[in-house]
Formats: sequence, C-alpha cells, structure tokens
Amino acid sequence: MEYSMPEKHGIKSEWIKEYIEVLENANLATHNLIIMRNDRILFEHYWNPFNKDFLHRMYSVTKSFVALAIGFLEQDGKISLDDPIVKYFPEELKDNHDENVRNQTIRQMLMMATAKECWGWFQARPDDRVEHYFKNNKTSRPAGTIFSYDSSGSFVLCALVERITGKSFMEYSREKYLDKIGFSKEAYMLKCPGGHSWGDSALICTPIDLLKAAMFCMHKGKWNGEQLLNEEFITAATGKQIANDELGTDDCNKQGYGYQFWRTYDNSYFFNGAGSQYAICVPDKNIIMVYNGNNMDKSEARKIILDNFFNMIVRRTEDFAFEDSGYDSLCEYVKSLKLLSAKGKSTAEIANKINGVTYKMDENPMGITRMKLTFNGKKGILSYTNEQGDKEIPFGMCENEFSFFPQKGYSDEVGGQPGNRLYKCATSAAWKSDYQLYIKVQINDTYFGVLNITIGFVDNKIGVYMISAAEDFLTEYYGFAGGVAETYSM
Repeated sequence: MEYSMPEKHGIKSEWIKEYIEVLENANLATHNLIIMRNDRILFEHYWNPFNKDFLHRMYSVTKSFVALAIGFLEQDGKISLDDPIVKYFPEELKDNHDENVRNQTIRQMLMMATAKECWGWFQARPDDRVEHYFKNNKTSRPAGTIFSYDSSGSFVLCALVERITGKSFMEYSREKYLDKIGFSKEAYMLKCPGGHSWGDSALICTPIDLLKAAMFCMHKGKWNGEQLLNEEFITAATGKQIANDELGTDDCNKQGYGYQFWRTYDNSYFFNGAGSQYAICVPDKNIIMVYNGNNMDKSEARKIILDNFFNMIVRRTEDFAFEDSGYDSLCEYVKSLKLLSAKGKSTAEIANKINGVTYKMDENPMGITRMKLTFNGKKGILSYTNEQGDKEIPFGMCENEFSFFPQKGYSDEVGGQPGNRLYKCATSAAWKSDYQLYIKVQINDTYFGVLNITIGFVDNKIGVYMISAAEDFLTEYYGFAGGVAETYSM
C-alpha cells in the first residue's frame, strides 16, 4: 500500500473533512473510512476504539467474494455459468420437481434472478442450509426474469465452490488470489448448519483487506502484472446484468446489478453489506472508498454515505494536483473522532430521585420482570431481570462504556446455532428531556447489532420502549413495557 496526500491526486482535504462532518452530523456509527485514488491511499482513519487490525464482519460484502470464486471455477473449466444448478446438486433436487428451480443457472443465481424468493433459514433452524434451500415451497417464476435479492441463493453458490473444489471457501480463495493480493492471514468465515461456509454474510476481515479486493476488481483481475482472473469475468461481474430499479430503495441502490455486485452512480459499482459495509469502486475516476460501520438501525445510512461521497468528493475530483487546501486541518480534526455515543444531557434532576429504585414491570414482550437504574458520576448501570436471570449493562453518560452484552445463547462460530460466549458492546446514555433517558447499545463483534432503549418516568411509574436491529439476535429486546416502583432493591 502506497500513501500520498489528497491534493496530489485531485482531491482537496477540505472536501474529505466536510464529508466526514456530514457523516458525524447524521449520527452515523462510523468505524473507518479509507479513500484511495491512483492506487495511493489518500485518507485512512479509524474511529476510536477501532484500528486497522480490527477484523470486521462484512455481511453481504461476502457475496461479491463468492462471485469472484465462481469466476475462478469458470476460468479453470470446472463449470459453465450457464450450467443448471441441478447438475451440481442432484441429490438435493431429486424430490424437487419444480422445473424453474431445477433449471436455474449459475449465471441467473449470480444475477439475483433466481426462481424463488429468498428462503429464510433462521426461523427454520435447519440441520443443513443447502438441503433447506431446495425444499423451498414458495411459488416459483422462470429464473433470469426478475431481480429479487436472494441471500439463500448466494449461500448455495458458496456451497457450490466448496463442493466442486473439496476445499473450504477461504482455502480455495486464498489459493487462487487472496494470498497473492496480501489478504490478512487472520481473515476467516463463519460457518452455517451443515458445515458450509456462510457465503452470503459472514466474511470477517480487515478494512484494508476489503480495499485490496476492490483494487483487484478495479485492475480487472490483475495483480502485480499477473492476470489472476480473466478481465472478461470481472467486467461482467461488475457491470449491469439486470435492472433493479423497481426496488423501493434509494437511488444509489437502483442502478442495476451484476454478479453479486451492486451498480451505483457514475458508472460505478460496489461491495454492499448490511450495517454499512461498503467498498465503492469508481473506474472513471480511479477512486475507491471503503467505509465500515454499524448502522443496523439506520435505513437512511447508505443514501447519506453514498450520495454525499459522490457529490462532495467524486464529482469534484480533478485530474490535476491542487495546492495544499487543509490537509493539516483534516489531520487535526480526525484525531478527536470516536465511536458514536448517545447525544443529549449528561445529567437531569430526576436522576437523583430514581437512582437505585427498582421497578416491578408489567407483563411485556421482552419478558423483563424488574428494572433498575443506578448512576455514579459519568457512569451508570441498567439492571434488569428476564427469563435468564439478573442482567447488567454498564453505560457512560454521553460516552461509551465497553463491556459484554449479557444475553446468553447467541450464535458464535456457526450461525443460527446457540453459542457459549457473550458479544462485545459499547453502551452510552443521555437525557433527552427532564424525564426521558435514552440508552444506546452497539454490539460490535462477529455479529453486529444495535439496541435503542428509551425510558421515561412519571411519579412512581416507568415506561420503557426497546427497539433492536440485528440479524437473528436481540429479538428478545423489542417492544413496550410499563412498571411501578417497589420499595426494595434488586
């Protein structure tokens, strides 16, 4: 990786600073931002406590890596993109007589033009996700006709790679290109029921790893002068293969779809993962931007991140160098950046009245029977009792306190199956009014999630509203509850 100043490559530092200010003002939970042009890193920063070595869950960015692995299989003559999927999964499809499913091709699956809607597996808890996919009994349509986002199909494509090669997805990908482009040795994939790699959601790697993969695509499959993957496949994968403008989403997400790559503005494409995991490739300007964060609870985040990146940086970029226009100011500004925390007042008069008071809760969706708040200067603890027993979440007032989320049984190395460890989290709180406390829990682990809690007080009563955003966990923490103060403590 080579580094240079933004101004030397037609980008003003003040534009980057203004862009970051937009992200901060939008209350996005940013973990890192990297901007590259002409194969030089012009800006790289990690919001405290994140750093360059943090292994980041990439969610559906993983799908683009699956597409690249499929490209290598085709290049080596092991598959044709126009092979029907039944050719490789005959046993799984022997009892499925839906010709639309049996005849859907690898190419159609890459295009998210599968024969059926995405087939949820978290609720079903199958022993084998591949078998589960082919038992989908929803109404079908001819494959290749309609774009419909299908994570389950992406998972099957990853399983196809493993079935043909007899290797794990990461082992095969490392052999073909990841090791050659300098992908970190620590990067790995979570697994799914049946022993398959979780190919639609669970690559875990560093932001620089993602940048290198984006560079590999921008160089049309070439690295250090060696053509590792043929240019024809990369061009097709990152080009528009099917229209997706019927989606009811943001314009940045409706510019077409390739082979597990999203198209976006200005003839660009991007790796796109839940919670704001992005690598945006702008070939016409030779720009790459990598953004990682945990915005699971903000549906507007993608539009804010992408629209402003194009308007404030890409479309202003020139092919000549600028004189220094604020590089030192940018460097000084980012020194203070840290993970998003709750905003509001750090103190309220009512805190003294409710400090240490236990509330007996009415029946509620969260199954919480008692709740208590204790405050000690700039820190506090939310204590509660649910069906697992007594729990505590420490928080900082208008700043994050780092701990472990106390709910047990969430998945670990195998998605959808109970695990034995607790997830790391960052929790902050702020008074939104004289009688309302807001608590924000950000789970930043091999799984990302956000829990927003609003607690209001009136006389001796308490009202609670919890709203969570995560993939297959935090489901216990969603809904309203009320309670009345008790005279004893927990």
